[in-house]
Amino acid sequence: MPHQIAYKRLSRTDGHRKALLRNLATSFFKHEKIETTTTKAKQVSRVVERLITTASSGDLHARRLCAEYLTEPAVVKKLIEQIAPALKGRAGGYTRIVKTRVRSGDAAELSILELVK
Repeated sequence: MPHQIAYKRLSRTDGHRKALLRNLATSFFKHEKIETTTTKAKQVSRVVERLITTASSGDLHARRLCAEYLTEPAVVKKLIEQIAPALKGRAGGYTRIVKTRVRSGDAAELSILELVK
């Protein structure tokens, strides 16, 4: 029985999981809302919260750390200049997960991950 596992594997290899989370985080900052399965939303929420906390300092090092993770330069600019300053007063809890429906094809529980304003 595995104990103290830090993250869910999402039935993917290590590289595939990292790429999935990077792409979901980039899409989240681009659209400020995404619909995905509840398990993926919970994992991406952890990544997004850390990126917002990093970006809130707004200096060059934070910009480079965010650019290293996110896949589009325009999204990094939006995160640093618009999203992080708007959430600077909050002490965490930048995202909200709202359960929406069950997907008919495979009965997966879907949720919307959105930014709390």
